[in-house]
Amino acid sequence: MKNKQLFGTDGVRGIANIYPLTIDFCTRLAVTLSTQICTKQRRVAIARDTRISGSMLFSALCAGFTAHGIDVLDLGVIPTPLCTTLTPQLNVDMSIMITASHNPYQDNGLKLIAADGNKFSDSATNVLEQALSTETKPIYDKEKIGTVTPYAAGLQDYMATVARIAPKNALLGMKIVLDSANGAFSGILPQIFANLGAEIISLADSPNGTNINQDCGSQHTENLSRTVVENAYDLGIAVDGDGDRIIICDENGKRLDGDQIIAFLATYLHKHGMLKNNAVVATIYSNLGLGKYIRSLGLNFYATAVGERYVIEKMHEISANLGGEESGHMVLSDYALTGDALVSAVMVCLGVKELAQPVSRIFPVFQPFPAKAYNLRFENKEIISALLAKPEVELWIEQIKTELEGHGTILVR
Repeated sequence: MKNKQLFGTDGVRGIANIYPLTIDFCTRLAVTLSTQICTKQRRVAIARDTRISGSMLFSALCAGFTAHGIDVLDLGVIPTPLCTTLTPQLNVDMSIMITASHNPYQDNGLKLIAADGNKFSDSATNVLEQALSTETKPIYDKEKIGTVTPYAAGLQDYMATVARIAPKNALLGMKIVLDSANGAFSGILPQIFANLGAEIISLADSPNGTNINQDCGSQHTENLSRTVVENAYDLGIAVDGDGDRIIICDENGKRLDGDQIIAFLATYLHKHGMLKNNAVVATIYSNLGLGKYIRSLGLNFYATAVGERYVIEKMHEISANLGGEESGHMVLSDYALTGDALVSAVMVCLGVKELAQPVSRIFPVFQPFPAKAYNLRFENKEIISALLAKPEVELWIEQIKTELEGHGTILVR
């Protein structure tokens, strides 16, 4: 085992067929999870997005689990938010979502989901790190062999969720361009919006294993914007490959980021008395203008460390039902346990239709503070950690924070 931290804020990430996203590691991880986590129900659920490597990694995980007597529920190709929402209903010890979210097809990852549908905590992944760092030979039992059982999940499950938010034909009269990123929402997003009565143009809905997020989806909205403008549609909605983030463009093709969507959802929920605890959660990476706007509504604004998991943890702590990230993760916890692009998209469209104005007149909801991001490349994370630990660097960052206090901030991550 290589001396390197395996788990980040969103599980294990890497390039498929390169450590740690190899069949050897996946099998060993499954063996470790079998002894460390899957000890009560002795069942695990596994889902994946449309990447060509998903089936390979799924098979490796199944081999490790079933060899230790753990039964596997194969959820097939479904979005991450559906996987997390289903998990508490499946009588399993945990679930795994095989995905690298918005990244290209060569990448993949393993999102570990606890039995309650929440992502693994830092303490849980620390236990796994320790267990995986110990070279122990697995012990097999000829009397303990698990099974793999398909579990149909998808359109019907989402239709039930959406029915709680909006009735059939609720979006009648709206003209919407949808970009499914050739990912897990390809067979779901267009059907849901058609069922809601919207006139749609569906883009990037034909996954082939290698075209997920390729020049499409939440990271590449050029074609979405162009299609909206050329066809005089009301707005465009793009999701990413595993369906947990959303980006919107207005009728002029202008891209609207996650902070603006958070502000809009907060306004809509507050207006309808649906915002719990008068609270909105975002991260320290969000524009300062978002917090100012939320507070101007008389609401409480909380900023967490960067990462959807930290947003969700804070939401649980303060009993909030709305949180999100600038990157497009929107958590509406009355309907989903994690960021859910479809749920967020439906809610946004309901709000837009209610206002009966062009999207360009509704957005931007708030005026962003001026901001600038600089990306510096280093050979590895260890170099970055060592640099940030230097006293002179820490002092420099604190001095800038002091100078900007009250009218700005600096974030180094």
